[in-house]
Amino acid sequence: MGKGYMGKIMWVDLTSKKISYEDIPDEIYEKFLSGYGLAAKILYDRIPPGADAMGPDNILAFMSGLLTGTGSVFTGRWMACAKSPLTGGWGDANCGGDLSPAIKKAGVDGIFFTGRSDKPVYLAVDDKKVELKDAAGVWGQDTCDTEDTIRKELGDDKGQFKIACIGPAGEKLSLIAGISNDKGRYAGRSGLGAVMGSKKLKALAVKGKAKIETQNPDRIKELTKKYNKSLDRADFMMKVLGNRLLRIVGIVTRAGSTMMANPGDLYRLLLKKYGTMGITAMSAENGDSPVKNWGGAGYKDFPLDRSSKFSDDALLKYQVKKYGCYSCPVRCGGIMSVKDGPYPIEETHKPEYETLCVFGTSCLIDDTQALIKVNDMVNRGGMDTISCGGAVAFAIECYESGILSKEDTGGLELKWGNTDAMLKLVEKMIKREGIGDLLADGVKVAAKKLGKGSEKFAIHAGGQELPMHDPKFDPGQMTSYENEPTPGRHTIACFTYQDLIKVERFFTDADSTKLVATKKALREPGARMKNQVLDSKLMQIANGVGMCLFGLQCGPRNPIFEWLNAATGWTKTPDEYLAVAERIETMRHSFNIREGIKPGDFKMTGRVRGEPPLTYGPHKNVTLNSDETRRIFYEAYGWDPVSGKPRKEVLEKLGLTEVSKDFYG
Repeated sequence: MGKGYMGKIMWVDLTSKKISYEDIPDEIYEKFLSGYGLAAKILYDRIPPGADAMGPDNILAFMSGLLTGTGSVFTGRWMACAKSPLTGGWGDANCGGDLSPAIKKAGVDGIFFTGRSDKPVYLAVDDKKVELKDAAGVWGQDTCDTEDTIRKELGDDKGQFKIACIGPAGEKLSLIAGISNDKGRYAGRSGLGAVMGSKKLKALAVKGKAKIETQNPDRIKELTKKYNKSLDRADFMMKVLGNRLLRIVGIVTRAGSTMMANPGDLYRLLLKKYGTMGITAMSAENGDSPVKNWGGAGYKDFPLDRSSKFSDDALLKYQVKKYGCYSCPVRCGGIMSVKDGPYPIEETHKPEYETLCVFGTSCLIDDTQALIKVNDMVNRGGMDTISCGGAVAFAIECYESGILSKEDTGGLELKWGNTDAMLKLVEKMIKREGIGDLLADGVKVAAKKLGKGSEKFAIHAGGQELPMHDPKFDPGQMTSYENEPTPGRHTIACFTYQDLIKVERFFTDADSTKLVATKKALREPGARMKNQVLDSKLMQIANGVGMCLFGLQCGPRNPIFEWLNAATGWTKTPDEYLAVAERIETMRHSFNIREGIKPGDFKMTGRVRGEPPLTYGPHKNVTLNSDETRRIFYEAYGWDPVSGKPRKEVLEKLGLTEVSKDFYG
C-alpha cells in the first residue's frame, strides 16, 4: 500500500542522453512533501552556487503534487522549477491542465532535466518506455501546433499523452517565456520557458499506467464526497449573480473607507459562472486593477462603460464550452470561439483576468475581440501573459513620453488604446524582431538598455513584472511581491486571500477574520502579519501537494490536511504541518540568499508603492512603507532582515543542516 507519492524521480541528462531514476526516502517527503517542496530540496543540493540560469548546470524540474491522483479534488496542479533567468534566484511556475497526474502515472513524482542538448529534442514517456526524440519537426512551431504534431508522431489519436511545451518565445530565449500545457494552461512565471529553450528541450509528452496508491483510500473517498456536497451550496445564487451586482460592488468598494471580508461561497459561484474574468470590470473600478501602467485610476481613465466590454456577461457570450483542469469540481476555465469580426478564432482558451487587465485596463484597450486574439497569440507564442502585457504598457508609456520614437518602434504608434499597434507589438516580441527584441526580456532589462528615465515606467519586483493586483488596494500583496522567494507572485498570500480562506479555520494561532477593516489600518506596516505568514505557509503546503489556490478559497473549509494524513498514513495536526511549510519556504529563500540576493533586491518600482502618490482615484495620496513591512515579515520567518540569512537556530530547528553549514560553517 502506497503513501500518495510514488517514491522516485526521473533524471534526464540532455547532454549524454542518459535517463535514470532515483529513489527518494520517505523522510524526505515527510519533510518537504512533493511539488515545489521536493524540488527546492533537490535543486538547492544539486545546482552549483552561481550557476548560469541559461547554462547546462541549471536543472529544470517538472513536479507533480503529493495529493494528485489520490481521489482528492482541486489537486491537479503541476510546477516547473529552476534557477530563474529573469530574477537570478529561485524560480517556480504553477500550472493546471492535465500534466500532473500523467507524471505520477509514469511512476515518478518529478522529472528533472540536466545539461543541454546539441539539437532540439522532446521527451516521450510511454509508461516504462522513455526516450528523447528529435524535435526538428516541431522546432519553430507554436504551442498548439506542437501538441498536434507530437500526437501525430506518437500515433496518439485518443489524446492519451499529456504534453507541456514551449513556443517560439522560449526557443528564442525570451526571459519572459512560459511553458504551455493543454494548449492554453500556463506555467508562465519566472522565465522558465527560456530555461527549457536554452536546453533545446521543446516538449515533454507523458503517459503511464502506474497506480497511485494511498494508505486509506476509503477515508479519502469519504472526505471528498462530503466536501463535494458542500461545494454545491448556494448554487441558486448564480441566477442573481450578474454584471449589475458586480458593478455595484466595484463602485461601493472604490468609494468606501472600509474593506469588507470576502465571502468564499460568492467567489466560488463567480468562478463557476464566469471564471476569473468575472471580476475584470469590478476590479478596474474599485482600485484592485492597475490602470494605465499603474499611473491612473479606473473611474477616470477607464470607466465602467469601457471595462465592462470585456468582463463577465460581455465576454461569456463567446464561450462554447466550459473547461476544467484535472480533479476540479468548479471548472472556471472555458473554450471560446469568435465567428466573425476582424479576429476570428475557431477555438481558444478563455482569457483570464490577468490577461484582460494587463492588455485591457493597463493599456486602455476595450476591444473585446482583440483581447481574445492577443490571449491566443501569447498562448501560442509561449510567452507569460503578465510579463508580456506589462512590457507592452511600458513601451506605450515610453512612446507617449517621447522616450521611444516612431522610428524606434518600426512605425508603430504605441498610444494608449491603439489596438492594432498592441497586436503588432506582441507579434514582434514573440519573434524578437525590432522593438520586440528590446522588450522580450522584460521591462527591467528593457529599461536598463533604453535609459532616458524609462526606469520609472518599468513595473516589476526583482525583474519580474507585477501581476494585476495593486498592493495599495490590498497591501498584503506588497508583502508577497517583495518578500516571497519568487517575487512578483500574486498567488501566495494577501488580505483578500486571508478573508476568502479564513485562515483561522486551519490554524489555532490565527487571528479571527474581521467583517470590516479600514483601508488606512490595512496600509499600516505589518498589518495582519500573523495571518499573512500563516496564509503564506498554507500555500507552501498547497504547492507541495498540487492544490489549486481557488480550492482553498471556495467557501467550505478544504480538508487538505485530512487528505494528506489519509494518503500518507501520517498523523500530523495542521499546526504540525506548519513546520513542513516553514522548511519549504526557508529552503526556497535560502536558494536566493546563496545566489547573492539581498533583502530589498525585490523591492517594487516606486510608482507601485505610491512614490510619488497618485493625485486622484481610490489610492489618492497613498504611499506604502514596504521597508518596515519587510523587516516584520523577515522576523516572523526567523530571517535576518539585514543579511537575509535564516538565523542559525531556525535552520537547526528545521533540520536544514546543509544550509546552516553553507551560511555559518
